[in-house]
Order: sequence, then structure tokens, then C-alpha cells
Amino acid sequence: MRFFDLISVKLTFYLILGILIGFYFKPGITIVAVLLIVSLLLLTWTWNTQKRARFPLFGVVAFIATGVLGMLIISFSLPKNQPNHYLNASKSKSNLHLKITQVLKPNNYSYRYFANVQTMDSSRASGLVILYVSKDSTTKELAVDDELLTFSSLDSIPPPLNPYQFDFRKYLQRLGVHGQLRISGNQFVLPKNPSKTWVGSAANFRAGLIGKLQKQGFGREQLGVMQALLLGQRNDISEATYTNYKNAGAVHILAVSGLHVGILLLLLQFLLRPLEQFPKGKAIKLVVIVILLWGYAFVAGLSPSIVRAVTMFSFLAYAMYLNRPTNTFNILALSMFFILLVRPLFLFQVGFQMSYAAVFAIVWVYPKLQRFWYPKTWIIQKGWQLFSVSIAAQLGVLPISLFYFHQFPALFFVSNLIVVPFLGILLGLGLLVLGLTHYDALPQFLVSLYDAQIEGMNTIIAWVAQQEAFLFNDIAFDEIQLVLGYAVIIGIVLTLAKFHFKHLIVLLIAAVVYSGYLFTYSWLGRNEEQLWLFHQTRNPVVVHQQGTQLHVLTHDFEQAEGGIQAYKTAKRITSITYDSLKNHYMFNRKKLLVLDSLDIYGAIRNPDYVLLSRSPRIHLERFLDSIRPKMILADGSNYRSYVNRWEQTCLKRKLPFHFTGEKGAYLFTSENQ
Repeated sequence: MRFFDLISVKLTFYLILGILIGFYFKPGITIVAVLLIVSLLLLTWTWNTQKRARFPLFGVVAFIATGVLGMLIISFSLPKNQPNHYLNASKSKSNLHLKITQVLKPNNYSYRYFANVQTMDSSRASGLVILYVSKDSTTKELAVDDELLTFSSLDSIPPPLNPYQFDFRKYLQRLGVHGQLRISGNQFVLPKNPSKTWVGSAANFRAGLIGKLQKQGFGREQLGVMQALLLGQRNDISEATYTNYKNAGAVHILAVSGLHVGILLLLLQFLLRPLEQFPKGKAIKLVVIVILLWGYAFVAGLSPSIVRAVTMFSFLAYAMYLNRPTNTFNILALSMFFILLVRPLFLFQVGFQMSYAAVFAIVWVYPKLQRFWYPKTWIIQKGWQLFSVSIAAQLGVLPISLFYFHQFPALFFVSNLIVVPFLGILLGLGLLVLGLTHYDALPQFLVSLYDAQIEGMNTIIAWVAQQEAFLFNDIAFDEIQLVLGYAVIIGIVLTLAKFHFKHLIVLLIAAVVYSGYLFTYSWLGRNEEQLWLFHQTRNPVVVHQQGTQLHVLTHDFEQAEGGIQAYKTAKRITSITYDSLKNHYMFNRKKLLVLDSLDIYGAIRNPDYVLLSRSPRIHLERFLDSIRPKMILADGSNYRSYVNRWEQTCLKRKLPFHFTGEKGAYLFTSENQ
């Protein structure tokens, strides 16, 4: 049976299509509800009237109804369709009652959490926010299920201030988070006896387990990796260790995800095989496996990524129970269908996308690679199987990885070949360590043994990461390349698996369109010229792009380099030159005057733009009378009090004013005045 002929796959496809339409076009919920009712009535009519062996009209209506259902469920998750959502409140400040739902990794200045709004001014409210609590000597870290009362204002999450910068606001919105709250330790109170949830109980259990692990004598780096590997807690991993795993293409090891749950499923399948000897033993085995998988999810804190992975592999456990090859695709599609039915926003999360892309690719590509070559020697056979799984998974996630992370670790197969075969041992032994730790029965020799194993894995990963010649960074890859990349991969797999003329045509068309897109983008880029004023604190940055060359005007070259990295990657820049920022420039026959703390601006008169940088101490009213510019710009290197004063002055004179700290980077064009 062909993959796209499966009913579950078609239903999931149309559900995803409906979710995408509902998310990006945001039709009114009333219209969508009416469409769903009409489509369901039509579906009932076609079911009752069609008498043929196949129901073509019924199938079409069923898929349309599924798409409309996707539009409806995503519409319910949007704040505008939730009457009690805090975004629909009009007050700037309110008495807020919040409940912590997830503890995030803290930064240097504050603890960070996701919190659910319970009430606003004693009225029922809803919606997730990101909460920042300033660090000080009196503030202790909160836990999941803690509740707090505060009188504060919920602020919107600012967009990125520079072009092609990571959009943290969009990232949070796709998690269902639309506001932020910044408070200090003395601006809230903790009510006694907050209500408990399963997630909170699981998080507290995990926190207690981590507290016991910290007393066992594990090395600091090893303990951080253990917490990530076994419990999905990455807050204590050092930046250097995390970077090593990322550069080695093994960062998936540091997140309890599909890989870990899949290995655990295989271990349980092996260990519980004796149950098959009993009457209805396979069914009993399935029930025990699913219970143990969800038990592990509880131990690991019931985080969204863990719940998602365990849900997917619970369905896969059922597919293994049925022991029919075609059911694997069916069950995978059904698991995705039901997960998205409950949590449609998961579709936009990179973890969800990569998990399913990897598993689908393994199920589809791995058997084809095994048929392509099946060595007779046992050692070579096992090595080829591991290599095949790694290649299949990497093919599945490659376009997504390039799109989000813009890098490709070419030695990913080395780290996977070395580490993944022993990951089952690490997980199995690690679960034993957790169990003994919980009951305060962990012997010292097991601490030393497991510590040495984790240290050995860290050493191997660090060695692979140091092979910088095989790490390709700053790869430009956009949404169109993402789609075309998958088309090319599908064409390659189809053609190599079973050569057929139409498979070759698919590959050639995908390759030609992909090449044509790259050529067009490159040709247009060679003729592109732009001048930007970037936002950067304590350092003015003006960027002049001419084709694939970038000329950066600034005072601090090193600081500016980090700020332009995303722009350099997106625009496929091949060369960058740096120069000190001067006092005046000409662009598109427009004059730019730069006035900094030296207060030197020469004899230039009537400039089109004046850039105020590094807090010049001037009397702006008199300055404007003498210079008469058409627009005032202020970058992030100025004191905020100065910026506020300048803005008021420009407002009184009806003179355009642009502050990069609020409005983002400024693009100079011939139309701008």
C-alpha cells in the first residue's frame, strides 16, 4: 500500500492544512463553525446516499470536513476567540493571580517561568505569559504549581529589532504565550496551599530526584548531562558542553525526546518478551509497556516534549503489537492526528516537526537502505544498520535543521555511530541509578561507573566537535528552500529505491526548480543595495550592503560582528569590511549627518537625516533651527532619558523621529523622508 493512499495519512494531511489556513489567515470562528456544521451534514448525507463499493464523494467531503476541523481547533487557541484571555482586557495594570506551569532556564539577571493567568482583578482570566523575576539575595526560585499575587501590568513581547534576527515573539506566540511580566522579589506574594496538578507533582518529583543526585558525588559536567539525558532537565548544562553536542550533531541526546523513548521502548520490548508465553501475553505486554512509558514521562517531569514523545511511541507500541508493516505509517499518522487535535500549536514547534520527520524518515528510508545492501558479516551488518538509521533520520530532519539552525555537522554519523549503540546501556543503567537514588540505595561503585561513562561520552563528543573543518555554519536556508529541499530528498529516495521514469521526472523537476530558485535569488542579490541603521546598545552600527558585500560602519568592530551575523547569513554575504563611523555620508542623493558625544558636525546644512549617537549633549531645539533636518534618528547607544527628551522635542515640531530601541532597525530608502 502506498504511503499517501492511507486514510490516516490523508486525514492528518488535511487536518494540518486546516490548521495552517486557520493560523495564518485567521477566519472568523463563527464562519468556521458554520462551515464545519455544513460539512458534517453533507458528510452524513453522502454516507447515507452513496451505495457504491467506493465512496469518492464521501471521501472528498470527509477530507474537507477534516480541514475545516483543523481551522476550528486552531481558532479556539487564538486569544481573540477566548473571551477571558488577558489580551482582551483593557486595563494597563491589574491585580493578577498567576500559576507557574513551567520553570525555564534562568539568565544572569532573572528567573524565568511560563505562568498561566488565573484571574485579573478577581475576574476569571486565561492565557500563558512569560514571567521574569529579578534575581536578588531575597528571591528564591519558584516551582511548578506555585501561585503568586501581584499588582502589575502585562506587557507585549517586543519584536526583533534588527532584520533576520531570531523572532522571540513569534517563537513564544507559537507556544501560546502572548505577554510578558517583569517583577522583583518584593512585588508579589505567594498564597498558601496552591492547587496541585499532575504536571506540578511530576515536576516536584523530578526536582527531588535531582536534589538527591546532586548529593551522590557526580562531576558537575557529568551531572548536567545526566539530568538532560535521563530527566529532560537541561538547565545545569554548561554552555561549552551544550555547544560541543550541537557542533557534533548530537544535541538530540541532551533532550528526552523520540530517540530516548524509542530506545526505552525497544528495551522494554526485549525485557518483557517472556510475557508473550502467557495467555494473551502480547496484550498484557502492550499494556505494561504503555504504563511504564507514561511512568517514565512522569519521572521526567511531564514536560510537553516528553508527553509528545511518549504519546507517539505509545501508538508505535500498538503498531508493534499488531506486527503489520503498513500499520507503522497508519499509527504514526494517527498519533500525529490526535496530538494535533488536542494541541494544534504543537505543529509550529521545532521539536514536534523534527521528531515526526525523523521517525517517518526512519520508517520509510531505513528499509530501502537495508535492501540496497545487506552485508553478511555480523559486525559490518550492525554498523550498516546504525549508519542507515542515522542517515535516514538525518535526511528527515535536514531541511528543518538548516532552516532553524543554519548549520550542518558533517560528522553527525560519527558521533551517532559511536554514542547511539551505547545509549541503550546509558539509559538502562541511568534508570537503575535513578531508581536506587530515589530509595537512597545507590552504591558508590555505580556512581563512579556511571560518572565515568558520561565523562567518556562527553570526551568523544568534544573531540568530534573540535573537527571544525566538518562543521558548516551560517548556511542560508529559507521557507522556499525548506519545501523544495524535501521535494528533492523525496525524489532522490524514490529514484534510488526503485528506478522508474516518473520518479526520475519528480527528481529532475524538484532539482531544476530548486536550482532555478537559488540562481534567481543570487542574481537578484547581486544587484541589491541597502543601507541600514541597526539597533545595538552602546555601539552605533550602520550597515551598507552592495550585492554580496557588506560594509559595516561602527566604533566597536567586535561587538558589531555578533549583531550582523543573522543578516550576513540571510543575505548570503561573502565578504565584510569594517570602518569607523564618520560624521557624514551620502546615500541615494540623501545626506546623513552623524552627531555623537563629540558634538562635531561640521558645516553641513539641511541634511535629510540626523543620527544622534552615544548621547550627544546638545540643545536639540537650537540644533534643529540651525541644521533643519528632515528626520531625526536615535540608535541604541544613547541614554534613554535623552531619547525621551528628543522624541518630545520632535513631536512638538512635527518632525519624524525614529528610535531603534522601539521601532527597530531603520532602512534608508529613496522614498524615506
